[in-house]
Amino acid sequence: MSLFYANPTPMLNTLSGAAEKLLQENPSLTLDNMTNCFSAMASVCRVISDNPQYTSRFQSEETQLFCLRVMVGVIILYDHVHPVGAFAVKAAIDMKSSIKLIKEHPKTAESLLNALRYSTKHFNEDSTPKATKELLS
Repeated sequence: MSLFYANPTPMLNTLSGAAEKLLQENPSLTLDNMTNCFSAMASVCRVISDNPQYTSRFQSEETQLFCLRVMVGVIILYDHVHPVGAFAVKAAIDMKSSIKLIKEHPKTAESLLNALRYSTKHFNEDSTPKATKELLS
């Protein structure tokens, strides 16, 4: 019976709860500052993984896959913390480019795309553009 009441992603729940608690306990830290940090991290990971000038410096392919995993994790965290989410048109994260980049890496594409599909709060909302939904289909 307790399986049905448990949170399916306890680590994500803990991280988003900690982020919200940090915002409550530190009035000088704003939601915009926090989400800007998350979007900057996602953008940096996307640019590093997409630019041959940077990827050529990696000694193994695992480093590039790690960057993709970090990018997806930060996008999911952004989606949970930001009231509108990562899929909104006005979101600070370039979701289309991120999804296209993930699809270029077949080794981890399915698991990372599933993480975006099923671990985000706002993907299934009406505000998510149809083009983004189709990219994740």
